[in-house]
Amino acid sequence: MPAPQTLLTGARVLSPDALSAPHAEVLVENGRIAALLPPGTRVEQAQVFDASKRLIIPGLVNGHTHGHGGIAKGAGDKWDLALLLAHAPWISGNRVLRDKWLSTALNAVENLKKGCTAVFDLPAEFPCPTVEGLDAMADAYATVGLRAILAPMVADLTFFQATPGLPEALPPELRARAEAMRMPAPQQILDAIATAAKSWSHGSKNIVLGCAPTIPLHCTDDFMKGCRTLAAEYGMKMQTHVAESRFQYAGGVLRYDGATMLEHMDRLGLVGEWFSVAHGVWLTDGDLDLLAKRGGGLSHNPGANMRLASGIAPARKAIRAGVTVGIGTDGSSSSDNQNMFESMRLAAFASRLWEDAEEDDWLGTAETVQLATAGSSKLLGLDGGVVEAGRAADLVLLDLDHINWAPLNDAANQLVWTEDGAAVVDVMIGGEWKLRDRKVLGLDEVKLAAEANEAAARLRAVNAEVKVWCHEVAPHVACHCRALARGWTKSKRLLRAE
Repeated sequence: MPAPQTLLTGARVLSPDALSAPHAEVLVENGRIAALLPPGTRVEQAQVFDASKRLIIPGLVNGHTHGHGGIAKGAGDKWDLALLLAHAPWISGNRVLRDKWLSTALNAVENLKKGCTAVFDLPAEFPCPTVEGLDAMADAYATVGLRAILAPMVADLTFFQATPGLPEALPPELRARAEAMRMPAPQQILDAIATAAKSWSHGSKNIVLGCAPTIPLHCTDDFMKGCRTLAAEYGMKMQTHVAESRFQYAGGVLRYDGATMLEHMDRLGLVGEWFSVAHGVWLTDGDLDLLAKRGGGLSHNPGANMRLASGIAPARKAIRAGVTVGIGTDGSSSSDNQNMFESMRLAAFASRLWEDAEEDDWLGTAETVQLATAGSSKLLGLDGGVVEAGRAADLVLLDLDHINWAPLNDAANQLVWTEDGAAVVDVMIGGEWKLRDRKVLGLDEVKLAAEANEAAARLRAVNAEVKVWCHEVAPHVACHCRALARGWTKSKRLLRAE
């Protein structure tokens, strides 16, 4: 339990607009910031924590991740999104219950040690979510101490069923196995999430349940409507991968009679204040206006979008349209880390690469910090993201003696351009210390690493046969999906020298 009152003294504190970092004392009480006080103020009976030579910032909030990716980091190299999906059977296959806890714990620890205090996690269980699996993942986050939305990533169509023309593009010796792949019945998946929602007991530990129909093409209309009904019944946030890749948006036009994916989802009732888009690289101007009108959000995940050759999301256009924009990392099998400092840096860099973009179109450093804190907080329905009285005491302390901060010239600039997570010393979540002197308090990191290596070796062995098939099918998938992508011409998101 946190002390009744904790007074953090001697620190610089990032201002709400991220444009300055004056000295102030931070009083924490009952899990919230009670007051910012002038330097030197003392509070009777408060436990004093010396934060001299520290910069206190609001906890970074990861707007989009996948806990199941923790155990699969570094699995691939020259993959675009289609190839990642083609290799999914061996990357994420044959997980036992302990693997699900372990992978989520790896994800949580990396987020925490790199200054993140909350995540929007879309975990995958095959063939469908289980109460036991979701409980294990929730326990992993609670053990490490992060806040989290756990929104099971679900679909009732396989990648091969979902991608127009893909089965027919495969040679016969590979097609049979692809066509034999099936997801469970839609109602079975929905019932599994409903059962978990009815028995959910992790809210007191700041872990809440969500719902994530993974990709529109991978879901029948009835299934997507079922997900929305379920989310409405239990008050769950929703997030979906929309317009991540050009081939998907081209496939959507074929499936939805010329409508964009977001337009189609809106007709089904899925788009609203409860909903956020993950990636949104290929969203049209009309899509952005629609998302803003409905009160939806966007998690901008620049690292994964570059890693998977998806393109650059129109973050500035989204902000100007009135969309709530946050920043995320994506999963560790597609980014391949959980470093929100890197995500901020890449978001700001990418905004400068648009042809004809001028300075007003670029993301400034203070603005980028706000996206990764207050913006992502809003996507999760949290009230953090700012160090001010009344907000949740989700705080990150950075070492100003670290080489990243020698010398301190401008806090926002150095948070985005210079900091890489190495200067993170202490993290407080809800008024409780979860990281002290760079040490995770909730678990033994050495034991976690040893168990991760043992599990990875076992999974490589058990998935060896399907990995061979995935490698055989991959070139055909790449050829088909890249040809399909050329059918989408309504937005331009890949930079190319003419």
